[in-house]
Amino acid sequence: MRIHAWPLPALALLAPAVLLLCAAEPTAGPDHTLKLSLRTRVETFKGGGVWDEVVLPRELPGDETAVILCDMWDNHWCHNAAARCGELAKKMPPVLDALRARGVLVVHAPSECMDFYKDAPQRKRIHDAPRVEPPAALDLKDPPLPCDSSDGGCDDEPPSKFSKAWTRENAAIPVADGDVISDDGAEIYSYLKRRGIKNLLVMGVHANMCILNRSFAIKQMTKWGIHCVLVRDLTDAMYNPKMKPNVSHEEGTERIIEHIEKYWCPSVLSADLIKDASGPRR
Repeated sequence: MRIHAWPLPALALLAPAVLLLCAAEPTAGPDHTLKLSLRTRVETFKGGGVWDEVVLPRELPGDETAVILCDMWDNHWCHNAAARCGELAKKMPPVLDALRARGVLVVHAPSECMDFYKDAPQRKRIHDAPRVEPPAALDLKDPPLPCDSSDGGCDDEPPSKFSKAWTRENAAIPVADGDVISDDGAEIYSYLKRRGIKNLLVMGVHANMCILNRSFAIKQMTKWGIHCVLVRDLTDAMYNPKMKPNVSHEEGTERIIEHIEKYWCPSVLSADLIKDASGPRR
């Protein structure tokens, strides 16, 4: 076997090229992709009124995704609603930490509480950012909800009267340095677009009211072309079992989640946001 010996001048010329090739070799970094099992509903036979549950695997790039916390207030006029919100607040910090670690933007949206945060850098960052005008809203169907909450949806006994009980977001939820704070849909949309964010995870309260109808929430963001995903185990509804369809509060919440899955967006479990999905989970 003949061994070719490279002359020293040739080796000297070759060395920089080898170094450049080595420097250009990509290194494995952390995986910032969210691997999710999205649950949706499909009316397989149109007009038949039977909706099949479908679970689809999807991957969302962390840097193209945000999560918004809808009206996770420090208090509520309905005592039972306030207690349930408090329990959800305790579950959110580890989920948010996992999302931040994957490059997901966290948006705190406690409506009607912006005065509390007026000097916070997280509030100023989004408020002072250059604006992008939202597009014309998509014309989407908006079927009626399956639960009657015309009484306000409070299940206190005796019933509580409405009052503005909230002043800030629940203190159990930390606001990190890189987060932003806003309750203005156009402002939030503009910030998402400037950062190239296409996907919006939605958690908080209440599924049949604020989660759907706030200017920053599922209906409006969907109409503006943002891909929304409801985090179904980190939400609650305002529903009183004394109202139609006269089911438990938990069942009423589940029916509203199913309604959202039919007509507005898929849902996901918070476990998928903490670790990779190993398969469909209920």
